[in-house]
Amino acid sequence: MACDTPENAAFPGVSRTLPNTQNDRVSAARHPIRRLAVALALAAPAFLTACSSGPPAGSSPPPTAPRPAGPDAARDELAALAAAAQDRHLIARYAWRVDGVGDRLLAFTSANDGSWRMDVPGGALGGTRDIALAATADGLFQCGLPSTAQPEPASCVRLGERDDTLPRRLDPRVQHPFTDWLDVLTDRRAPLSVSPAMAPPGASGSCYSVETTSASINPPLDVGIYCFDADGTPTAVRTAFGTLTLAAPPEPAPGTVQLPGPVFEGEPLGMEAPPVDPPDPPDAPEAASDDTGE
Repeated sequence: MACDTPENAAFPGVSRTLPNTQNDRVSAARHPIRRLAVALALAAPAFLTACSSGPPAGSSPPPTAPRPAGPDAARDELAALAAAAQDRHLIARYAWRVDGVGDRLLAFTSANDGSWRMDVPGGALGGTRDIALAATADGLFQCGLPSTAQPEPASCVRLGERDDTLPRRLDPRVQHPFTDWLDVLTDRRAPLSVSPAMAPPGASGSCYSVETTSASINPPLDVGIYCFDADGTPTAVRTAFGTLTLAAPPEPAPGTVQLPGPVFEGEPLGMEAPPVDPPDPPDAPEAASDDTGE
C-alpha cells in the first residue's frame, strides 16, 4: 500500500504553526507541543514502514503450492519399469487369450547370461504347431516342439543373428514385450505417448497405455497396455495379438537357455496355416459297352 505523504504534509491533528495570539503565552505545561512533536517523530518510521508495498525485511515468502506432475510423468515411470525388466532374469508363465481361441500357456525364460527363450503353443501353421523361439550367443532359432498332434522330436532351425528382426511370416509377436520392445519403452526418443491405464482382468501391477505418435509402416512396437510389478516383472500385455497375463509367480532363472532339440538345415515354420489340398474328385462311372454280339 502506498501512502500520500507530501513533503510538507502535517500529521493529523497537529498544526504546523501556532497563531500569533495571546495564546502564545499559554504555558508549556498546558500545551506540551514540543513533547508531542517528539513522540510523533519517533512514530513516523513505523508509520512509513506500514505504508511500504514490499514485505517487512527478514520475513519469509508465502509458501507456494506444489508443482503438478508434468505430462511426461507416466512416460518416466514406464521407462523405469521397463529398465528394471531388462535386468530381471526369470522363468515366467503367461496365459495367452485370443478372441475365439482357447487359452494357451506361454513360457518365457530370461537367463542370467542374457539369452532368452519363448515357448509358444500353437505359434505356427495357423495354430496347429507348437514352437519355441530362442536367442543365444549362437544366433536366433525357431524350434518345432512335439505335441499330441505332432509327436515327432523337437528340431531347430537357425534364423539369423540373435538380434535380427523376424519377418512377419515367421513372427508370432508374443516374445517382443519381453525382449526388444523393452528397448523402445526405455528410449525417450521413441515416438510414444504414454498414460496410466486400468489393468486387464486378472492382472496386477502398474499399467500404462502406449500409443505411437508418428505414422509408420513398421512402428517400433504394438500399441496397447503394458503392465509391470515394481521389481520389473511383466505382469500383463494387451495388444493386437491378444492378452498375456502372468499365470504364476516367477521362478529363478537358469544360467543360460537350452535349445529343445538339435539344429538342422531346413525351412522354418510359417505363421499361416498350410493350404488344404482339395479332395480328389470321385471316379467317373465307366461308360456302358454296346456289345450286341454282332
